[in-house]
Amino acid sequence: MYVTCLATDYDGTLAADGLVDSRTIESLERLRKSGRKTVLVTGRELPDLLRCFSRLDLFDRVVAENGALLYAPSTKKETPLAPPPPALFVDRLRALGVEPLSVGRAIVATWTPREKEVLQAIRDFGLELQIVFNKGAVMVLPPGVNKASGLKAALGDLGLSPHNVVGVGDAENDHAFLAFSGCAVAVANALPMLKAAADHVTDAARGAGVVELIDALLDQDARAFAGFGRRERIAAGETESGDEIKLYPADGGVLIAGASGGGKSNLATALFERFLDRGFQVCIFDPEGDYTRFRAVSLGDGKTPPQLSEAVKVLEGPDDSLVLNLLGAPFAERPVVFAQFMSAIGELRARTGRPHWILVDEAHHLLPAERHANALALPKELPGAIFVTVDPASMAPAALECVNDVFAVGPQAGETLAAFCAAAGLPRVETSRKPRKRQALHWRRDAGASARIVALVRPAEKAERHTRKYAEGDLGEDKSFFFRGPENALKLRAQNLTIFLQMAEGVDDETWLHHLRAGDYSNWARCAIKDDDLADEIAAVEQESELNAHASRARIRETIERRYTAPATQAKSTS
Repeated sequence: MYVTCLATDYDGTLAADGLVDSRTIESLERLRKSGRKTVLVTGRELPDLLRCFSRLDLFDRVVAENGALLYAPSTKKETPLAPPPPALFVDRLRALGVEPLSVGRAIVATWTPREKEVLQAIRDFGLELQIVFNKGAVMVLPPGVNKASGLKAALGDLGLSPHNVVGVGDAENDHAFLAFSGCAVAVANALPMLKAAADHVTDAARGAGVVELIDALLDQDARAFAGFGRRERIAAGETESGDEIKLYPADGGVLIAGASGGGKSNLATALFERFLDRGFQVCIFDPEGDYTRFRAVSLGDGKTPPQLSEAVKVLEGPDDSLVLNLLGAPFAERPVVFAQFMSAIGELRARTGRPHWILVDEAHHLLPAERHANALALPKELPGAIFVTVDPASMAPAALECVNDVFAVGPQAGETLAAFCAAAGLPRVETSRKPRKRQALHWRRDAGASARIVALVRPAEKAERHTRKYAEGDLGEDKSFFFRGPENALKLRAQNLTIFLQMAEGVDDETWLHHLRAGDYSNWARCAIKDDDLADEIAAVEQESELNAHASRARIRETIERRYTAPATQAKSTS
């Protein structure tokens, strides 16, 4: 369940002439029985609303006074979200004979054309107040108070994210809270400007339109209509014809696959950055400690694996994203750890629709092909999951079944896509061209047998997430550099960039030049350090055949220190 909450306006949306019919009430009851929450967002004052509508029990929260008051029907608790109106302002309006005039906990309301007197009183006293129009109504509130700010407070109370909310309304003052919602719906009778800004417009008007919306949500959830989440989609790349390839958490899973150095990490990093920028909640399974420097809570380190209870506690807060560093978990136990975490995340998603995105790095380690499907804790559909792997064939078929979009990177992208199709039991996708650097072959399930070349989005924080790990950490034997020499007589292991630079100064010239001429240094930077730009700079040094051992050492040292600034002396001085 992705849509976990319906936020609806009252007059002109839920109600016609101030009344809600029995069919609309029955639909709200069915929606609540599905486990979803409901929030009423209205410009009315609470006493007036209670007089005209006796079923506020259908709502988990009521936002009244156009965002200035929060009400919990189950407890009758009222929480003001704005200060009361200045008494001198209200007195002036009464002295001016402004009628009708209504004064709530924070709102002051009248009708056109009395906005002239309202504006004059604001100017006379130099007050910082705003006027909000709603059809013929004139509402005066403190600055920054609107239906969006009220809905934000309600969702905070309920522990929900606006990305999982469908908002529905009909008039001017609904613009703010519809734009704040993950999906904006206008009923058929809504004002033209509101319809133009909405993701979807119902066929029916008022309460019947809300019934239509609820029926669609109960039947199809986030796939209720084509425009769902239009504003929420994140660009991952662009085709050669200029069409953007966009991803949405309620769609199927995503696979980013290809050989080391092909650009997988760059795409995953770029998407992660964009998810965080848009306020999505992300949970990353990080077997190699690559994502610990991002704006997210990080649990676990090289010695201690993350604890499940701590992870769930973090994810309960909709504003907190999480990186699960699995370096401290024994390699053979990581699939079990992953399954345990995914089981808990599945329960959280069923209640809240979060985390919106789950990124699984080195997915072939956490979801190995040989692992029994019943032990994977994966549902048949896993929307918002991004799997990153060097080899799709090494992944569990149950995970591949969840994939809707494939980005195959690197010079062997066609073979990678073919391997995915074979492992997933799909017809082979024919490809006639190879993607270049920073490109990928993109295939989507509804595209049939065609794959397109796309230019991939790039991360803003190039290589930042690797800095400490690659400069000072232990990469493990499989990703360390070994100085072996021309006769393979040595076995000097450099487990990070700092040790590499120290050893580079100590090995003999023959050994140094042997690896230089073979392109081993740039290959290590590309495949183990996963930094294409560093690899390209080192490769340029390797190709200058006139450079001697001393000059090439100095050039490569300067390149590494400039990008990673982590020689031993600096590492000590900044610790």
